[in-house]
Amino acid sequence: MKYRKKGVKREHSIIEGFEKDLELLIQFGPVKSAIPGRIYTSPKAQAGKKRISYQYQTLAGAKLLLKKGSTVQEVFVVCEDRERLREFLQRNC
Repeated sequence: MKYRKKGVKREHSIIEGFEKDLELLIQFGPVKSAIPGRIYTSPKAQAGKKRISYQYQTLAGAKLLLKKGSTVQEVFVVCEDRERLREFLQRNC
């Protein structure tokens, strides 16, 4: 089932602990909406420090990676000011 909650598209699940981070990017940052992709994981996955990294820009915004331990998830975000997004991530994530 697809739906949006606080600007985050809910088609795939989100790595545990990142839902609030994405909502904050939308509420206080330069992001208008976020579309999480598939979660890639290994059997020893969920332990570890979480971080969000900027990968590259897209036509509508940018691609981010959510990482926690060896679990990785792509997130495509819609935003106009990609440089502001990069700076926001460096300061806050």
